[in-house]
Amino acid sequence: MTKWLFDRVVAFIALLVLSPLFLVIGICIAIDSRGGVFFVQQRMGRGAKPFGMLKFRSMRPFAEMQGKITIGQRDPRVTRVGYFLRKYKLDELPQLINVLKADMSLVGPRPEVKDYVDLYTSEHRRVLEVRPGITDYASLHYFDESEMLAKSTDPHRTYVQEIMPAKLALNLEYIKHRSFWEDIRVIALTLNRMIKADRG
Repeated sequence: MTKWLFDRVVAFIALLVLSPLFLVIGICIAIDSRGGVFFVQQRMGRGAKPFGMLKFRSMRPFAEMQGKITIGQRDPRVTRVGYFLRKYKLDELPQLINVLKADMSLVGPRPEVKDYVDLYTSEHRRVLEVRPGITDYASLHYFDESEMLAKSTDPHRTYVQEIMPAKLALNLEYIKHRSFWEDIRVIALTLNRMIKADRG
């Protein structure tokens, strides 16, 4: 089975199975704060082509105007329901729709916003040669990224100069060794990490 077909079959089945959860999350978001259920952010995909990446809305309306980096799970822009969704990465589930639309894969380098992609070196831009993913080794390694940034005196600088290059290095390693079984391993590790979120 090709990666393209595997991604779409799994995404379709997952969306069917998780549809009741989507409904519950949507109702909780609507009750908790004003704004839509979904949040769409422009990210750079394969070939540096922009696309609208879907998430369950976890922040208050217009929060992005105050900065693109979330600083800690208790960032005041994050809603009560949003805190729970972010902790268990449930806010990322709508990206299964992006997988069906062929904007994303289940596993691949996480897509960035244009402002950060513009800072990539020529070597870093190799990650744009493949379809971005919902999860990857960088996502696992930096599962608590927002908490790490909360400890920094300059979160933007820390992200650009330390975290982003480290994540890109992990992405480039994945690209070198990617395979069907490697993707299965990343998916399994991601599910395990989500389940153990309470333990840090």
